Amino acid sequence: MRAGKLGVAAMTAVLAFTTAGASAIATPEQHGSGRFDRPWHGFAPARTVLRDGTPADAGLDPAPLRAVEQRIDAWTKPGTSGHPLFSGAVGLYVHDGVVVDRHAVGGALRYADGTGTELPPSEQVPMREDTIFDMASISKLFTSVAAMQLVERHQLDLAAPVAGYLPEFAVHGKGQVTVQQLLTHTSGFDADPSPPLWQGYPDIPSRRAAVLDSPLKFAPGSRYLYSDLNLMTLGFLVEKLTGATLDTVVREKITGPLGMRDTGYNPPAGKLARIAATEFQTTPPRGMVRGQVHDENAWSLGGVSGHAGVFSTARDMAVLGQAILNGGTYAGHRILREDTVRAMLTNHIEGLPEVHGLGFELDEMFYMGGLSSPVTGGHTGYTGTTFVLDPESRSVAILLTNRVHPNRGWGSINDAREAWATALSRSMAVRPRAGRDAWFSDIGNTGTATLTTGPLRPRNDSVRASFSAFVDTETSDTLALEASTDGVAWQPVPLRASGPGAPEGVVNALSGHGHRSWWHVRGEIPANGPVSLRWRYSADKSYTGRGVLVDGIRVTSGGRTILDGEHDPSSLTASGWRPSTR
Repeated sequence: MRAGKLGVAAMTAVLAFTTAGASAIATPEQHGSGRFDRPWHGFAPARTVLRDGTPADAGLDPAPLRAVEQRIDAWTKPGTSGHPLFSGAVGLYVHDGVVVDRHAVGGALRYADGTGTELPPSEQVPMREDTIFDMASISKLFTSVAAMQLVERHQLDLAAPVAGYLPEFAVHGKGQVTVQQLLTHTSGFDADPSPPLWQGYPDIPSRRAAVLDSPLKFAPGSRYLYSDLNLMTLGFLVEKLTGATLDTVVREKITGPLGMRDTGYNPPAGKLARIAATEFQTTPPRGMVRGQVHDENAWSLGGVSGHAGVFSTARDMAVLGQAILNGGTYAGHRILREDTVRAMLTNHIEGLPEVHGLGFELDEMFYMGGLSSPVTGGHTGYTGTTFVLDPESRSVAILLTNRVHPNRGWGSINDAREAWATALSRSMAVRPRAGRDAWFSDIGNTGTATLTTGPLRPRNDSVRASFSAFVDTETSDTLALEASTDGVAWQPVPLRASGPGAPEGVVNALSGHGHRSWWHVRGEIPANGPVSLRWRYSADKSYTGRGVLVDGIRVTSGGRTILDGEHDPSSLTASGWRPSTR
């Protein structure tokens, strides 16, 4: 809207990232810090280390970050359910190597029992920026990194059967399950050991044997099913090949070199005051769990397992995230090669409906929100932890909660996870395609936004509309152009879009995410008299991503312009849209 133009956004996310190497690293002058619509290609410079700063230091708009902090604060207070969504939280954002925000709220220790009886204020422990959390399934990333280090040293072959390294694994038809299938959850295992290890077996050796003896539920490679058994097995494999316990491997090969001093298994008693409590457990009868791993199966294995057991802080996890964004190195210490990191952030289960990297989950909008893309990696943990890294914007979003304190039945925190990641995406600029501002909508779930013209009078029997669209939302949310002759009944206008990630051919609505590019869109409407147009953005009940922008609206008929949204924005009536300069 108004004068001025910017160039087309760069190539699509996945192709650029997977083909880019060190020589493809761009400079801030080329792309500009804080730009969401000009994604980086390749890894961050290896010399990048975390430095404290402000959103402005990294070219970000602080408003979305402050707004989501208020939402996080509200979620730590009792709601209509009578209890908060979670006891407390620590959040941290990194953008382009700058720690732009840290936020701690609520209680690390708040309750006395599983029903939610609050401790006296003098006995409660508030969250701090350096609170240590049970990371739960985020531990799987550490096991995966350890395994990929063995791949780099040619001690482990991803395509090889697991039974070639662990012969006792071959029972129950598992002889052809590969190492890669463990990493991608396509082995065919059921979700969990049955019966639970702590319940069905008397000691650690028998529990380890039970994992390796577990049968398959599906044929290997036939489908994706997330299973703790995969990473339990992989942890045993790492131990077999290194001759060391998994906690030793992680300490010596990952957390030690990276300087992650508060990260590891079975934290020492001296750090208990900084550890967030998890659940009050009656089965097994553990009482209020604090300082020991929450996951019962990991606990029954002595607190060290390939699927759970790691404790960490937001700052330490940010270091791991930056190391991955740097291509496997941090502060002069390399833990992985660049090609290994690239492989871990690439989908390896093509042909299945889901996507999954080597250890890393990919493109999961339910917690990656507006940072989602084909190369956005991360993981969540059952205790309420979330770790997202976005190579295209060189960003890390971490939200750590103790949502199971005091009771795992208090509900899902996925709304908070998504909101935290999306706020960082919305703090980054999407420069208008035409002029100094564009129409922007972030209506939220189940919302509808309309941008409507008055009656237009065609000069012949057709009207042509052209505009630019930036669509970064869930694929089931849509942006449509509609036409009406009476302002009551509206019909979709067939559209043709061009640009990286644009849908092919003629479509009735636009959707998609992860491409981070402006599209040029055209539509033609038969008209025998006055016709009104409206741009309608509709969101379903879940996930909305970064949002939708429309710019450069022009409507012509008979070779003449009958509406120019840039020069006359007042000719459009906006509901749920607002002008945005970034």
